[in-house]
Amino acid sequence: MNFRKYLIILAVFLVTVLVVHPVLSVGNLTDVVTGPSTGNVTKTVINYTADLEKDNANNFYNYGVQSINLGDYNHAITYFDQALAENTTMMKKTDALLYLYQGKAYALIKVERYNDAVTTADEGLALYPGDAMLWNNKGWALQNLRKNQEALVAYNKAVSLDGNYTNAYINKGNVLRDMGKYSEAVTAYTRANETDPFNIAAYDGLEAAKKSEAASSQNMIIILVVVLIAAAGIAVWYIKFRKPAEPAPEEKKTKSRKK
Repeated sequence: MNFRKYLIILAVFLVTVLVVHPVLSVGNLTDVVTGPSTGNVTKTVINYTADLEKDNANNFYNYGVQSINLGDYNHAITYFDQALAENTTMMKKTDALLYLYQGKAYALIKVERYNDAVTTADEGLALYPGDAMLWNNKGWALQNLRKNQEALVAYNKAVSLDGNYTNAYINKGNVLRDMGKYSEAVTAYTRANETDPFNIAAYDGLEAAKKSEAASSQNMIIILVVVLIAAAGIAVWYIKFRKPAEPAPEEKKTKSRKK
């Protein structure tokens, strides 16, 4: 009797498994994500069962990161905007919201929307004022807008927050070269080399800045010599060739009376 009871329980269990299993397997679906600029379609397997445990903002953020990895910056911007339009409470509890602002600013720069990149960086900095990457991204966007002095301020803030931020030092060197401040550029590139001795951009920038500094010094010497020669020539001409000043009318009358 007991044996039959166990058989019935086992049969009910097997039937339950056969019914429930197909429903669970629906969670393993395939989503289609458009590739970069070629229009090709790349299939990416996404576990929707796991996604249901996340909120919409996180989902859109993940799609944005995926788009950046594919080089599809316009779609990344769209996904990041969708994430920001959702409830970002859960994202604020982690660093995901910070990374979103970093990624969006970067994507905007890559599609040459520099003013929007500055705005995005400022929005992020309002929440995370101590983030060096956001300051660096803001500087990069400002430099592309030819706002070199403002860009320099942003880069200085970035390296003050992270003294080993190689890219920020390189960017600082670049903007200083654009401003003709070659000695300061050499200092920035030198620091970049110290933080990353094998960084090609830092090495090339340092060499170029040194050459520009040397050329600038030579030009200044040449200009100084030319100015001194010109000044000496003017002085000689003035002493040798100038005419004596005519006496005043009263002086002429006085001399005539004495005669």
